Amino acid sequence: MKITRLFTEFFESEKASGILLILCTVFSLLLANTSFALEYVAFWKFDLNGHTVEHWINDGLMAIFFLLIGLELEREVYAGELSDFRNALLPILAAIGGMLVPAALYFMLNKGTDASAGAGIPMATDIAFALAVLSLLGKRVPISLKIFLTALAVIDDIGAILCIALFYTKSIDWGQLGISMSIFGALLLLNRLKVRNLIPYIIGGILMWYFMLHSGLHATISGVLLAFAIPFGNGNQKSSSYILQHFLHWPVAFIILPIFALANTAITFPSDWPQHLSATSSLGVFLGLVIGKPLGVFLMSFLAVSMGCCSLPQGLGWKHILGAGILAGIGFTMSIFISLLAFETDTYVVSSKIAILISSLMASIIGLLFLRFAQAQKIEEEVEEIIRI
Repeated sequence: MKITRLFTEFFESEKASGILLILCTVFSLLLANTSFALEYVAFWKFDLNGHTVEHWINDGLMAIFFLLIGLELEREVYAGELSDFRNALLPILAAIGGMLVPAALYFMLNKGTDASAGAGIPMATDIAFALAVLSLLGKRVPISLKIFLTALAVIDDIGAILCIALFYTKSIDWGQLGISMSIFGALLLLNRLKVRNLIPYIIGGILMWYFMLHSGLHATISGVLLAFAIPFGNGNQKSSSYILQHFLHWPVAFIILPIFALANTAITFPSDWPQHLSATSSLGVFLGLVIGKPLGVFLMSFLAVSMGCCSLPQGLGWKHILGAGILAGIGFTMSIFISLLAFETDTYVVSSKIAILISSLMASIIGLLFLRFAQAQKIEEEVEEIIRI
């Protein structure tokens, strides 16, 4: 299987970023529960030109993260695993199953309550964390599993973005949105005119983000739109898309995502926090991420292959697909992001974050052990086959 240099770079940066995210999360949680808690939490809540520092990070810096996700998706569509529809269909359907089943489980538990708005929380997969955990297995897992999980997680993130646009937008200022979309149209025109210089796209992207921010839609959506306006060309190292994607890898992986982790895990645990875990909202998050994700990914994949819609990638078995589904239950970044949009009360936000952290930790441990066992068993079967020969 041919592995592009950019995919290898993407995987390596996401792997290292995931490890750094874990360290930042632990550091932030510890600091938020010490004698410095008030000062630490207050820093992220500090008002800066009408918005808190945390808000600027979530609406501003994360737009750059979504720009990178959009560029990666664009590359997958034009030149990667998603360029062949038959190859793309399996991770697409797996991602859909991995979004619908968790959301359904959460909604069933919270239907008719104030917590029902959180149904989108267990739908998301954290690419950085999932790949970081998978990387701990080293060469024990086939490269096709890494590609499958990456494609699934990217599609999952796009689904989360659509979920934000459709269900977590309270009111829309059509004038501001119209200006933002007009700028997007102008950038698409520049693309058609074969303008390759990135400067007008970056300037246009900033303006598009500004008007999107004031339109009511979540401003991070502008990052994905900008990605598809930037020329892909033939996808080589001289293309505008490649240059920007290459440039963004490290700052996103080692600056933006760690800052996001620090800001959004500054959680001071209430004395009765274990009781919050028995709330239906917390149970919905837990069941959605730990049970619903692998169930949805596996069942949808199994149905798609059984019906002849697509086939398993070379080197992968059903244990690998189930293992990938378990790792897809690591929600962290996007799950926390959606919880901030879903709830207005701190009680729900804090309990959701705690449930997300615990669920993601469990999905990491279970997924790691499951894939390690599955791969060891496969190697043992191969050795026995060789001995018989």
